Amino acid sequence: QVRLVESGGGLVQAGGSRRLSCAASGSIRSINTMAWYRQAPGKQRELAATVTSGGRSIYADSVKGRFTISRDNAKNTVYLQMNDLKPEDTAIYYCNIRATIRGRLEEFDYWGQGTQVTVSS
Repeated sequence: QVRLVESGGGLVQAGGSRRLSCAASGSIRSINTMAWYRQAPGKQRELAATVTSGGRSIYADSVKGRFTISRDNAKNTVYLQMNDLKPEDTAIYYCNIRATIRGRLEEFDYWGQGTQVTVSS
């Protein structure tokens, strides 16, 4: 199966920067899209950014211009560079990959356990 391990969360002051990483391991045949979701206290989980296998990215309006998603296909890793952080960015950030595992044709979504990002004012 697939395991996603996230790192890079923590406490940062408003206006600061942080980089999240998520490394995938397991019986992976190929990875299609990779993404970062986030869930703030009392709110629904939302898509922050996603990147295709070809490197094309899409961002939520709330993070556009401040966040950058990227991927290292050789390492099965996705990153989220977060700049000019705001208190409203405080959330648990979850990585997600859409992948095919060995022995299967169909794609499935896999989720990390989440990493906390707290932005203080």
